[in-house]
Amino acid sequence: MDNKILSDAINTIMPFGKYAGRPLLNLPEPYLVWFKQQGFPQGKLGEQLALMYEVKLNGLEGMLKPLLQKSNKPY
Repeated sequence: MDNKILSDAINTIMPFGKYAGRPLLNLPEPYLVWFKQQGFPQGKLGEQLALMYEVKLNGLEGMLKPLLQKSNKPY
């Protein structure tokens, strides 16, 4: 996997919904599970959400937290 794709996904800000404004890495796992069940949005955001689902499913979130940009809120 391309490191840039992973870094971009981690630092992308959720643009809508209950968790708007949070980096995708900081979205709660149940929210990502809901998207998985309902269907991820089309396009790049959907691909990034699916990637974050896999990250959380496999317990990799802690390993990736250092890649969050400092300007992002911690939530």
